[in-house]
Amino acid sequence: MYDVAVIGYGPVGMATAALLGQAGHDVVVLERYPTLYNLPRAAIFDDETMRTFDRLGISGDLLPTLHVQRNYEWRNGAGELLIEHDFAAVGGQGWAEWYMMYQPYLEDTLDGLVRGLENVEIRMDSRVNGLRNTPDGVDIQVEGSDTPVSARYVVACDGGNSFTRGWLDVGQDDYGFSEPWMVCDFRLTGPTDIPKARQVCDPKQPVSIISLGPRHHRFSFMLDSADSFPFEREPDRVWARVADHVGRSQAELVRVATYTFRSLVAERWRSGRVLLAGDAAHQMPPFLGQGMCSGIRDAQNIAFKLDAVLRGADDALLDTYQSEREPHVRAIIAKGIELGRVQTMRDPVAAAERDARLIALREADGRPEKMRFPGLGPGLRDESPQAGHLMPQGRVESHGTEGLFDEVLGRGFVLLVDGRTGASLDASTTEEAARLGVAVHRLTDRRLSTEGVTDVGGVYGRWFDETGRAAVLWRPDFYILGTTGVLSDIPALLTTLATAVEPVQAPATAGEGIRP
Repeated sequence: MYDVAVIGYGPVGMATAALLGQAGHDVVVLERYPTLYNLPRAAIFDDETMRTFDRLGISGDLLPTLHVQRNYEWRNGAGELLIEHDFAAVGGQGWAEWYMMYQPYLEDTLDGLVRGLENVEIRMDSRVNGLRNTPDGVDIQVEGSDTPVSARYVVACDGGNSFTRGWLDVGQDDYGFSEPWMVCDFRLTGPTDIPKARQVCDPKQPVSIISLGPRHHRFSFMLDSADSFPFEREPDRVWARVADHVGRSQAELVRVATYTFRSLVAERWRSGRVLLAGDAAHQMPPFLGQGMCSGIRDAQNIAFKLDAVLRGADDALLDTYQSEREPHVRAIIAKGIELGRVQTMRDPVAAAERDARLIALREADGRPEKMRFPGLGPGLRDESPQAGHLMPQGRVESHGTEGLFDEVLGRGFVLLVDGRTGASLDASTTEEAARLGVAVHRLTDRRLSTEGVTDVGGVYGRWFDETGRAAVLWRPDFYILGTTGVLSDIPALLTTLATAVEPVQAPATAGEGIRP
């Protein structure tokens, strides 16, 4: 019996398999297609996602294939700037805030990583057509095989048309925002001046123009009806649409596809020993570039909790997955729909009113907007200030090595103490943290001794100064479990963690919800 079966081998399934495999668990991946999809779908990811890729050890391989984007424009049909989002070259997670990518390159890199893990087995051309509870886990029926695949837990990353979600009879909350688009991807063969990230809010023809990394580009056109796609997809018509930006001598047309932007959230993300992740759990319009990012967040959240459960923690810990992630996802969907309605307005009079309002707002403020996402919902966190929010990452130095915190000091559960005033933990607290697998680090001032962690970029010192906290405990997915204002409260913080992750006497039992 495997520890975990991952259904679906797109980026979310790959990341899930890699995280669990690197944690030492036996994983099997079941993918219905015989090969990798090898066509672009997602186009963008953020600094939080790059921090995950760095944790997996592939950031260096990815960087040459990516384009760092610093702004995101929304213009009307006349070319006037309506909205501008600004992205930092180095964001709060220590990486650029916005990367443009060609998904097949990402999948090739992730695939190479997963295939290098001896405890992960990949079965392509393995279409799942049934699941059944057993006393110790789940039996997964694969089409064409008489022998089921057995696993203690299942993570279904099988996309928007998820077989698993349907088998479990899980309904979806539909936000009602659904629009047909034609997506046209190009491989660049010569120099161009195509906008890298622009939404054209033209009521005559809404258009999205997005870079897919250094050598590829995407044009997306809103369709009046999905029925018009067979006519509009003709190559000559596609080239005519993009003629103002690129010609046949500058690019090759890779594919033309139709895609309906949807806004859906599954009602249940867990059914006993089966968890839904990525598009199987939620789908969102692409205007914020957060679809794949949200799925990678799912993978991170699931992986460290499953790791604890597989090592004996109460599997009630898995109930915190949806309670934490769903509010975050819903906030992104709501904002994406808000921007989508700006983009897809077809009434010329309403569009003119929109343009006047947005131009006035921009001129009054004069600064590009910053994208801000909420923290986690209730779950494996306490109620202290900053709990549930992402912990920033900065450059540090320790014992002669300088770099980003994750690279220098490692990952996992981390307790960082503000030791700039000389404060330090007592021996019993340090021992309890070590027993729980929490790495303890003490932030020091560069002017002080070589003991502890030197805050090279000032990120952590500023964080402590702005929050007024004395210590912070964050999780393997980089979200803050809790903070304390005085060091004497740290034992209570460790107790919160211990209650969730320490082994229990009784083994985890199979849950309800899988139909026979």
